[in-house]
Amino acid sequence: MIKELPLKNSDIPKPASTFPYGDYAPERLKEAADRAMDHYLKPEDSASDAKPPAQLFTVVDSVDTEALLANLSETLASANAMLSDLAFGLEGSRRHVALGVAQMIELGALLANKALDRVELRA
Repeated sequence: MIKELPLKNSDIPKPASTFPYGDYAPERLKEAADRAMDHYLKPEDSASDAKPPAQLFTVVDSVDTEALLANLSETLASANAMLSDLAFGLEGSRRHVALGVAQMIELGALLANKALDRVELRA
């Protein structure tokens, strides 16, 4: 009869490690996992990826008030002319709406012209 002997933990042979860091190294494993997670999930804090402003047009700060008001007046006059031309091709309530908007543009042009007159008087 064969008698079985109890084995101690020290008597059990350890298999060869297939772990790339040799024996189990939790610190190095955590570092590797953190690097992998940061690579895929952490946004970069670089200024080179900053998005440009969404504003297409800007007004130069050095332009004087008189030039700004003159351009505003001309822009409103052009918008009024385009909308008036459009309104005369419409009928009914759409025409009334277009003419109402044209009147608001004209009121804005009057205010811009008055401000332009006041700037010219000061100079």
